[in-house]
Amino acid sequence: MIGAGQEPSAETPVALDEVKAYLRVTQDDDDALLVGLIRTASGACERFLGQVLMVREAEEDVPVSSDWRRLSLTPVAAIEGLASVSDEGDVTALPVTDYAIDIDANGDGWVRVMGGQAGRIRVNYTAGIATGWNGVPEPLRQGIVRLVTHLFVHRDDAEEGAPPAAVAALWRPWRRMRLT
Repeated sequence: MIGAGQEPSAETPVALDEVKAYLRVTQDDDDALLVGLIRTASGACERFLGQVLMVREAEEDVPVSSDWRRLSLTPVAAIEGLASVSDEGDVTALPVTDYAIDIDANGDGWVRVMGGQAGRIRVNYTAGIATGWNGVPEPLRQGIVRLVTHLFVHRDDAEEGAPPAAVAALWRPWRRMRLT
C-alpha cells in the first residue's frame, strides 16, 4: 500500500507490550525483533486491506491532466495542496483556481488540474484510518498480533508456509479492492 516516496508510520497499530503479553514473553531480549515483526505484519495488513492504518502525511507526484486522478493511499483525511514540478525539479505552489480536489464517501482522494502547467503535479495530503493505535479496529489489531506471533514462532522454520487463515478472516471485512 505504501507507494514510491511514501514512508510507513513511525507509530504502529499495536503496542510491543501487547504482542509480548500475547506471546507470554517477559524478557526484553527479543524486543527489536518483535518491533520489526510488528512493522512487517502492519505493512502486510495495509497491503491486504488496500488502506493505510495509521494517519500519516504523504506526497505523491501525478501527471498533469484535466481528468480526475485518484491518489494511491486511502482513506484520505485531507488534501493540503498541489504544486507544479518542473523537469528541473523546481516546485511551485499552484493557485487554488488551477485545480480541483475531492474526497469521496469511500475515502478516495481525487485531483485534477484545470490549468496548462507542464511537467507533473505534487500532491501533499494525509491518509489513514486512525490517528493512534487504539483507534485501529480491534479485528485488524488482532490479525496483526496473530501474524506477528506466527512470524515469531516460525522464524527458523523454512517449511512453515502461509500465515494462519484466521488472520485473513479478521482482516477481510475491511478489505478494499480496486478494479482497473
